[in-house]
Parts: sequence; structure tokens; C-alpha cells
Amino acid sequence: MSPTPPARRLRLGLPKRVFSQVLLMQVAIAAGVAVLATGLFLAPLSKQLDQEAMRRALAIAQTTAEQPQIAKDLINTAPTVDGPVQKEAERIRRATHAEYIVVLDWRGVRWSHTDPEQIGRNVSTDPTEALLGNQVMEIDNGTLGRSARGKVPLRDADGTIIGAVSVGIKYDSVRAELMGAIPELLAYAGGALAVGALAAWVISRRVQRQTRDLAFSDISALLAEREAMLHGIREGVVALDRAGRIRLLNDEAHRLLSIDAKAVGRSPDEALGEGRTADILAGRVTGTDLLTVRGQRVLVANRMPTDDGGAVATLRDRTELEQLGRELDSTRGLIDALRAQDHEHANRMHTLLGLLELDMYDDAVEFVGEVVGDHRVTAEQVTEKIQDPLIAALLVGKATVAAERGVALWVSDRTRLPDRLIDPRGLVTIVGNLVDNALDAVAGTLHARVEVELRAEGPTAVLRVRDTGPGIPAEQHELIFTEGWSTKEPPAHRKRGIGLSMVRRLAERQGGSATVGEADGGGAEFTVVLPEALTEAAPELALTRAADAPVKEESR
Repeated sequence: MSPTPPARRLRLGLPKRVFSQVLLMQVAIAAGVAVLATGLFLAPLSKQLDQEAMRRALAIAQTTAEQPQIAKDLINTAPTVDGPVQKEAERIRRATHAEYIVVLDWRGVRWSHTDPEQIGRNVSTDPTEALLGNQVMEIDNGTLGRSARGKVPLRDADGTIIGAVSVGIKYDSVRAELMGAIPELLAYAGGALAVGALAAWVISRRVQRQTRDLAFSDISALLAEREAMLHGIREGVVALDRAGRIRLLNDEAHRLLSIDAKAVGRSPDEALGEGRTADILAGRVTGTDLLTVRGQRVLVANRMPTDDGGAVATLRDRTELEQLGRELDSTRGLIDALRAQDHEHANRMHTLLGLLELDMYDDAVEFVGEVVGDHRVTAEQVTEKIQDPLIAALLVGKATVAAERGVALWVSDRTRLPDRLIDPRGLVTIVGNLVDNALDAVAGTLHARVEVELRAEGPTAVLRVRDTGPGIPAEQHELIFTEGWSTKEPPAHRKRGIGLSMVRRLAERQGGSATVGEADGGGAEFTVVLPEALTEAAPELALTRAADAPVKEESR
């Protein structure tokens, strides 16, 4: 047989729920305060009752000592049980309800006492102070027990001290008064405790609703899990209070928004500066999956209000996705261009084949020369004016795409760009976005034309892209640079409204600007100015290019 398990020890502890713990603690506090208040009230009350009893005893003693007959009888009679002093003292004692009235002579011998056997004996307490002419109030122990006493000197008709009068008030009567006050005091304390318990219950119910009846351990675990989750997820989380101030930022939000912990407690406008990102966080722009640009990052933001009047915003980094989308667009454009070139190449080959079959060899040679020459001239014109290989390759490719779309892409005669760009990739993005927008604007129009002008003015690069499209209304000149704004339908894989905003951000990052106006003859003209976009040319390189310039001119 298995041994009988030992009985479980009963353990008493606090309840786990917040409601029960808060209620129990507040009731305990209210009870403690009630007991403390009662004790603090009883302590001075007891002292006050003692003072009143001693003053009463002193007053009775003074009244007794002022009786002239008592002083005469003390001088002329002997201390006996039937003596006049004893009779008068007992009369006064019964009238005042004192415990005792003792009349004594200057030797300390009693002439009156409640106990007749004590008459003629010396007093049990020291009468020196009263015999010296002083009045005494005290709580002391005598032959009749503990009492409140009052002692005064007894004088004859000439004012000579011949004895003293001692009056005692039984201490049990003082205690009875004190005990009589306790029930009423406890009733007040009980009422205060009941009110405190009711208030504690109301507060506990409110805490229960706000904490959803969770235990303190559950709340602690939730806070720890929340911290781990917020700082572990790969989405930025920004929490705002009801006043619109930032109260929480996780690590990803710090990275995406490029702000530090000092932003906590400030409004989005103060922490981020004015712009679309601050507008989204503040709730001035509403919607789902809102696009915004912060620095070099493209972010997707969502904002959800909370029950306490605040809000929680989430941020996702779409920069890589946007870049992939643009690469996909470029790839599609390249595929379309190659497909069109394939058809064009097939047509040209058929034409060449027909000329050869007709024995028109001279015409065939001339036809091939014209086809090859057109492409060579276009490439040479671009590379002659633009020496940076990335920009030149971009414009050659864009010219091919424009030709297939029926648009003439021209590089202005004023274009001159040396191979000294500090950030050629940034300029590729700017030129590509502006050219793409221009091609979209003139698509389907008569005599469609896009002109690109790109020149260096010292260290400054100036870009102008003109088109013959319908133009942009004056009231929309600033609006078109806003993130998410577009007049075109978005493609399936991503949203529009990023290109022009990215152009302005890239320009402003280099201390430049991006503006739009009306081109000569109609259409739109975009101007981007990039200060300090080019490095200084080496002196020997500048001389070499100056020497080579006439040779090239002669060779042409």
C-alpha cells in the first residue's frame, strides 16, 4: 500500500485579482485610519477628563477652605468622629459627590475623613505644598485608591495658615466618563469605516473595469510581453496620447523616422517637422496604407484610434519594394521596347530581303546605312553632351522607348554635363522619374515631344525637362510634389504618387530644389537645381579637354 499523502498545509494569502486586492488593501487602510483616529482622539480626551476632574477637586477644596467656621472649629475643637469639622466636611462631600474631603491641621493630622478610623491620624501623602500656601492639582494614590486631587491651604481670620483642605474625585468616575464616550466614538469610527469601505469598493470596481479583472501578475506579464513584442517586431510602432503627444516609440520606429528618445512627450510636428509624415501621425490625413517619404525611405502608415482618445500608428518600410517595383516597371518598358524593336527589326529585314531579291543592291546598302546611322547618331549626340555613363545610358534607353511610343525625345543643345557627378545614382533617379512623367503626359498627343536639358554651372547641376503635354494648373504646382498624389491610376503591384515626391526629397537632401512651371509654347517644365553636385575638375584634365576640343570639331 502506498503511504498516505500528508495533509496539505492551508496557506492564507492575498487574492490574485486586482479588484479583490485593491478592495482588501483599501478596507485595511480605512480600518487602520479609523483605529488610529480613535486612539488619537481618546488620548487627549482622557487627559482632558483628568484635568476637569482635578479642577473640580480644586474648586471644591477652595470652597471648603473659604468656610470660616471650619477654621474656627479646627482651632477650638479636637479631631473626633462627631466633631464639627467632620460633620461639615461630610455635608459638603455629599453635596458635591466628592470621594473624600480631608481637613488637616498644620501637623498633617486629619480632622475629617470618609473613613472615621483615619480621623486623628497623619495623612498618607505629603501636605507640604498646601501648608506652604500653594494650590496643588494631581492624580495620586491614597488610602482610598487612585483619585484626582485638589489641595489648598486653610487660613484663619487673620490669614495665617493653620492647615489644609484636600479633596479627591474618585478616578473610577473619570474612567466611567471616558468609557461612556467610547461607544459614541466607535459609532463615528464605524460610520467612517463604512464610508471608506464603500469608497474603496467603488474605486476597486473602476480599477476592475480598467484592468479587465486581471491579476497583478498577469498585468506584469502583459507589460513584459508588450515590451518584448514592440521592440522585436519589424514594423515601426508609434503610440500617441489623447493630447496628440508621442508616448511610445519602438526600436523600428526610431530607425524609420530617424528620431531619438527625446521625441517622447512631443507632438509629431515638433519631433518630425511639418510634412506628410507628421500629418499622418497626428491624424490630419486619414485612410489606410498611406504612403509617405521620410528621408530616403518610402513608408506605409496606418493609424488606429484607441479607447482613451489616443492613437497607435504602424509604419512599414516600402523602400525596397518601391525600388523593386520601379525595376519591374523599367524591365517591362525594356521588354516592350525590345518587342517593338523586334517587330521593327523583322520589318527592316523583310525590306532588306526584298531589295536583295530584286537585285537592288545599292538601295539595300543605303537602307542598312540609314538604319544603323540613326541609332549611332542618337547615341553619339547623347554621349557627346553627357559624359557621365549612367546618365547617358539612361537617356539613350529612354530615347528608344520614346520613339516606340511615338514621342520625340530631344537632348537640348545647351546640355553639357561632365563626368564629375558626386551622386550619379541620385541624378539617375531624378532624370528617370521626370522623363517618365513627361512621356506619360504627352502620350497620345499630336507632335509629342520631350526635351531634356542638363548642364553644369560650376559645381551646380541644373536639370530641365519640358514636354508638349496639357501642362499643370498653377494651383497644383506644389500639390504634385506631395506623397501619394497622382492623376494616374495606380498599377496593381504598387501605388503611385511617389516619383515626384522622391525627386523633391532627393533635391532637398543636396540642398537644392525642384519646381514646376509652364514651358514655352505650352506644356510643363520641371526644373531641378542641385548645388554642389559636381566635384572640381583637375587642372590638367581641363587643359586636355580644352586642347582636344578643336580636334574633335575638325574631325566632324
